[in-house]
Amino acid sequence: MSTSRTQKLADRLRDMQASSPDIEGSAIVSVDGLSIASALRQGIEEDRVSAMSAAMLSLGERIASELGRGVLEQVYIKGEKGYVLLMAVGEEAVLTIMARKEAKLGLILLEMKRAVEELATLI
Repeated sequence: MSTSRTQKLADRLRDMQASSPDIEGSAIVSVDGLSIASALRQGIEEDRVSAMSAAMLSLGERIASELGRGVLEQVYIKGEKGYVLLMAVGEEAVLTIMARKEAKLGLILLEMKRAVEELATLI
């Protein structure tokens, strides 16, 4: 992937975070678990986020399929300190968002959907 394309992806992540202060970090990860672009705060390991995101997407797709839920749209994880949301970006990548526990999830999911549509054209 070219540097300019990677830069555009990272810029889109930063724009998304600027539009929603509830988003604490974000990354675009290949389905193989490799980082494509990220906007993560210090102290968060990009490689770890990448590997876990790919694993969660794969597991979510398998669960949705085997339990007759259709095509996976998103994976939602809620912890006591906030959320992790994953959404597929085409066939080859996943958008991962980390959000505050006070986050308005409807607005974040809407922003993610918009971002995914744009990101899919860049990947």
